[in-house]
Amino acid sequence: MKIPDSTYMMENGSIELPCTPEEEARIIQELISKAESNLKQGNLYYVISNRWFMDWQRYIRKLLGAYPFNELATESLPSLLPNSANRPGPVDNSDIIIREADSGDDDPQLLRTLEEGRDYVLVPQEVWEKLSEWYKGGPALPRKMISVGDAKQLSVEVFPLCLNLFDTRDKSHKALWLSKKASLHELYTIVCKLKEIAPEKAHIWDYFDKKKHTKLVASNQTLEDSNLQMDQDILLEVQPEGSLPSGFGFDSTGNDLALVPVEPLRSSVTIAGGPTLSNGFSTGYSSNAYQGSSLNSSYGDMEDGYDSLRPASKGERGGLAGLSNLGNTCFMNSALQCLVHTPPLVEYFLQDYTDEINRQNPLGMHGELALAFGELLRKLWSSGRTPVAPRAFKGKLGRFAPQFSGYNQHDSQELLAFLLDGLHEDLNRVKQKPYFETKDSDGRPDEEVANELWRYHRVRNDSVIVDICQGQYKSTLVCPDCNKISITFDPFMYLSLPLPSTATKTMTVTVFYSDGSGLPMPFTVTVLKHGYIKDLAQALEIACCLRIDEYLLLAEVYDHRVFRYFENPTEILNSVKDDEHIVAYRLPKRVAQLTRLEISHRCIIDSSKASERKLFLTPLVTFLEDPHNGADIDFAVHKVLAPLRRKAFISSAPGLKDGAENGSPSETIEVPMNSCTIQFGREGQSTECIDPVGNSSMELTFHLCLTDERGTNCRPVTKDTVIEPVRMQKVILDWTEKEYELYDASYLKDLPEVHKSGLTVKKTKQEAISLFSCLEAFLKEEPLGPDDMWYCPRCKEHRQASKKLDLWRLPDILVFHLKRFSYSRWLKNKLDTFVNFPIHNLDLSKYVKSTDLSESSHVYELYAISNHYGGLGGGHYTAYCKLIDDDRWYHFDDSHVSPVAESDIKTSAAYVLFYRRVKAQQNGVVGGSFQCHRSS
Repeated sequence: MKIPDSTYMMENGSIELPCTPEEEARIIQELISKAESNLKQGNLYYVISNRWFMDWQRYIRKLLGAYPFNELATESLPSLLPNSANRPGPVDNSDIIIREADSGDDDPQLLRTLEEGRDYVLVPQEVWEKLSEWYKGGPALPRKMISVGDAKQLSVEVFPLCLNLFDTRDKSHKALWLSKKASLHELYTIVCKLKEIAPEKAHIWDYFDKKKHTKLVASNQTLEDSNLQMDQDILLEVQPEGSLPSGFGFDSTGNDLALVPVEPLRSSVTIAGGPTLSNGFSTGYSSNAYQGSSLNSSYGDMEDGYDSLRPASKGERGGLAGLSNLGNTCFMNSALQCLVHTPPLVEYFLQDYTDEINRQNPLGMHGELALAFGELLRKLWSSGRTPVAPRAFKGKLGRFAPQFSGYNQHDSQELLAFLLDGLHEDLNRVKQKPYFETKDSDGRPDEEVANELWRYHRVRNDSVIVDICQGQYKSTLVCPDCNKISITFDPFMYLSLPLPSTATKTMTVTVFYSDGSGLPMPFTVTVLKHGYIKDLAQALEIACCLRIDEYLLLAEVYDHRVFRYFENPTEILNSVKDDEHIVAYRLPKRVAQLTRLEISHRCIIDSSKASERKLFLTPLVTFLEDPHNGADIDFAVHKVLAPLRRKAFISSAPGLKDGAENGSPSETIEVPMNSCTIQFGREGQSTECIDPVGNSSMELTFHLCLTDERGTNCRPVTKDTVIEPVRMQKVILDWTEKEYELYDASYLKDLPEVHKSGLTVKKTKQEAISLFSCLEAFLKEEPLGPDDMWYCPRCKEHRQASKKLDLWRLPDILVFHLKRFSYSRWLKNKLDTFVNFPIHNLDLSKYVKSTDLSESSHVYELYAISNHYGGLGGGHYTAYCKLIDDDRWYHFDDSHVSPVAESDIKTSAAYVLFYRRVKAQQNGVVGGSFQCHRSS
């Protein structure tokens, strides 16, 4: 007996009652919704391989994107589409765990290179139990939900803290996995049970980088508050009977430093998330997270040991200390090195800034972030070439910004933005912010309005960060309907510049007439390689001579279905793969008031089995004007198919062959009339439906059935079928011998691919653009996106206004962020375009619109760069920084520091550029201009 896909064999040989894919999807979605409504610390979630989970989603023909799935990332759109997938086998997590032979532990551990969404998903306990009941398999990988940071944000701890226990008695190592929320008392309990020793005999030390730091005392303090890091060593000493505690006065190597508490207890956090480990971080369990270079020597965590507020001075050859990698913290190290080599910040934090700390600011971090940063800066400038392990700073960072906690790779610019804002709030000299109601410009002179808003801003925001890092730009909005002009002047901390690409590509799209006035025609247009859907639409509008009362609706066709419509004009073109098939439907602009009709085609697979049908041909889209019944749909189908009628096109007509040029004729292909023998791409989805052939349907010209989004639950269309007023109606047209006789189906087959690369394409030189072209692209006028509409006070409506930016006031420290990364639901992309930026004499005078002659020079000099190498979700960050006093550049690669020639610092990896203002030339010398205005 054949068992249907919707059933499965139980262990006892019995067959489970049928559970359709739709039922499975409904049950799981209900369980997810229930879990969402009861989020709390301690809830269990389970890790499931994304490979298996995607197979299951194909089977249920639904993409689950709600929390905690976080809009599952994918690099291939067709892989998500329903494609008649069979029921998957048992849950298989073997591809995401360390093999037992490697881990040496009964509790399987996750591979350290995993990324959520790409490699695994998290499901609530109830979902796992149901999937396990249905499919069996495993192994089960439970993880707890914990609270993260001061805000108590809930997060699933995917990668528990791994500590390497070093036993001084036999020099043995043992890896322990505990939650970061576990207490030191729990750690002692586990260690004592494992080693079979009495708790009072055990002494455990923080042994980071194989150096004794703080003795860990059994208490309720958590491991995260004890500043323990992923994969670091902890040292176990066991006190012999009748002896003094081991190490009294000496450490395990005989050094008389054991009594020096190098790292006092502090409130620091290292929480949820886990390492992506794409930057050279060891995937083993050794204690050295990142090996040093020729510059490193024996060093420990040096973020302590003296008063961080007492005035300090630069040490000999200061500023050449690296930062050790604590596990995917290269992004943090890169941003920090750029900041600690910012001359006015060095000057500020080496002095006594006690009076500037604002502990009452509700927008700040009680001064703790500023203190941690200041302490770290002092260490880096006083430790010579000895690398510093920024454990305490990372703990503070994770506590106040949970998004940076754990050991995942992050964005150095996002961290920089948080640090600059956080330092400003912690050092804001304004304790009570006055309230000001901003007024519209109302035709007043720009200088007056700009100065007024800048005064308002400075009265509320007064810190060293504002003094040196904040500028002001002018924003002009124009209503497209009433021409209302709104001008505002806003502060900025950095400028995020787009990378305008001059590289182009060709894209082939087939254009269909929705009103049946012409045959479908493929058009090949040239667009910017890194452009947007709106650029493709504009190119097609010109190519197909679109009428003024029409617009193009772009869609992707896959497996003879409309997979998705491109209704977001700002979606990047890189989301469209070269082998996909894109169509454009010419629709009237008034279609918003009409019902859109999507028509899919179906044929009989075997003439002896009329019930077995499959989809074929390209879907058509037309519109219905005030539809009432089935006759209206029948008429619309008749109208849109009219150009395909054989009696009107007896001679050869243009087809849609891959190799056909725009408008060139190709031979008409005759289609057999008694069966569906033409194969189009991948085999279509079989759709069960009530047979529309019946007496009532004979009144209409076509055999049609109404269907839903999934192409199921079809019901036949009759003359009297009532049509509900909806935005879009989907129907399936069943082709019979009559349709084959009347219409030439070849016009709806063999859609060309978007881009077919030639076999002999020449390798082009890497594209290069200038920093000035990036700045001009940032400042150019452009319409707001549909999701960013402006409320026009005159029209009293949200309008898609045009926006123009101009620089008005520039800061002493000017930071440029090159927007190399772009994200969408379907794609993550990085631009490796080389940006040619000036190192000296960056003159921005022509871009500054203020006429205030009292403002300083607009000439800048480069002093630091944050670099990113590699792709998204990983890669590696480094920094180039200039020691101003030495007039020399150095390369900071975590703990590795080495000199670099100025001619070598321009690369396509440049991500964030740091410039300092230089004074006007005096006596042939150009100097720096830094002033930190302290409160008296």
